[in-house]
Amino acid sequence: MILPVVTRLARTSSSSRSAINTLGRRSLITRSHKSRPHFNDRNRRLITPISSALLPTRLSAAPYTTERILELRTGKTPSQGQPKTLYDATRETENCGVGMVLSLNSVPSRKVVEDGDEMLVRMSHRGGCGCDPASGDGAGILVGMPDSFMRSRAQELFGITLPSSGNYAVSNVFFPPNNPEALDNCKSIMERICKQRGIQVYGWREVPVNNSMLGQDPLDSEPVTQQLFVGNKKYQTERRFEQELLRVRKLVEDETNGIYGAENGFYINSLTGQTITYKGQLTPEQVSQYYLDLRNPEFSSHLAMVHSRFSTNTFPSWERAQPIRMMCHNGEINTLRGNKNWMYSRGGIMCSDYFGNETEQLLPATSDSMSDSGNFDSVLELLTKASERSLPESVMMMVPEAWQDNPNLSEAKRAFYEFNSCLMEPWDGPAMVAFCDGKYIGATLDRNGLRPSRYYVTNDD
Repeated sequence: MILPVVTRLARTSSSSRSAINTLGRRSLITRSHKSRPHFNDRNRRLITPISSALLPTRLSAAPYTTERILELRTGKTPSQGQPKTLYDATRETENCGVGMVLSLNSVPSRKVVEDGDEMLVRMSHRGGCGCDPASGDGAGILVGMPDSFMRSRAQELFGITLPSSGNYAVSNVFFPPNNPEALDNCKSIMERICKQRGIQVYGWREVPVNNSMLGQDPLDSEPVTQQLFVGNKKYQTERRFEQELLRVRKLVEDETNGIYGAENGFYINSLTGQTITYKGQLTPEQVSQYYLDLRNPEFSSHLAMVHSRFSTNTFPSWERAQPIRMMCHNGEINTLRGNKNWMYSRGGIMCSDYFGNETEQLLPATSDSMSDSGNFDSVLELLTKASERSLPESVMMMVPEAWQDNPNLSEAKRAFYEFNSCLMEPWDGPAMVAFCDGKYIGATLDRNGLRPSRYYVTNDD
């Protein structure tokens, strides 16, 4: 039996709390009366309508492939001007090293960050590099928002006191290298959409880096990295603030992709009030050497999730490094094409209680320009933030145990898996998935169980 390991991080005490509340949630995947499938009279093909607000051009009877959707949204054909090669973006997979360190009592400390970095370095054998050993396949670290550190930076740069923890966010953003015009334009788009959604923009901070140890490949594509500080001035709960941050990121990505095309060098690593991600086309040893914030004694956190990437059938890049926004992954998703097709087929009937008819702003959730891990992360984020599901519930929905004919499962758990099997097909590996949203952190194996992992609970919490 494969059991997920999930930790609910305490706010102020170590009292035990239920990690998973799986029953009684309202599904994100519900039928909208305004978007029922209908038959096209010309070819009798079943067509799921997509609002004109989502696509600038009316859909023809062409199949709704990832490439077709992106072409209609951006007005650009991905293959235009590209030479034919053996590389196939649909086979983006990786096999990597994953680890996490955390305080069960949610007490931030410098030791958590340092232990996370040490764990990452010790997984160098799980990552890949080019012929030049200084050119890594990718590595990174996701930490809980370092509150005291960010407050000091905000006071120093903007002369402000940030709102309470969870009511402000700091976003790590990659900008295209050697392109000041694109940098200014992307920043303006991000600021404008934040203000349109009632989110206070405090300003930008250049992230201090040291690139002296980078190999030629990552150096040639090294992005400009800046942080955007924003605050909650409109929404009554942290939950609503997080949902609006998700909307902002999706709208910004849509607009920038429409101008510059997919994979244009602009990439939002994280935009949330709970966590922040530092990653890149680096080796595990280079992460804390490159990002000087991670070496600052004031930089502390209650958790750290790390990842060392080994690219399989793929090219390394800064944005494909992990952790992504809510997870990191060892293995590969071998059902990826089916998973993406099913997500597209559901697009016309997806409706969120909070986003309502604007749910389409969050779609499509998958793309051929992302790796298998990137697609998994995007769907996980959609299920968790656009519905009332908890993060562990969404993970169990996407990566179920082998629940059929398993006598060790409780009836409630079996009923949960059976119910959700009607809503979401399994994302099968072999895969080990670690996940985190700042409040929950955990890990699970897919039902094949071929990426075994282990964990320890120490005496110092």
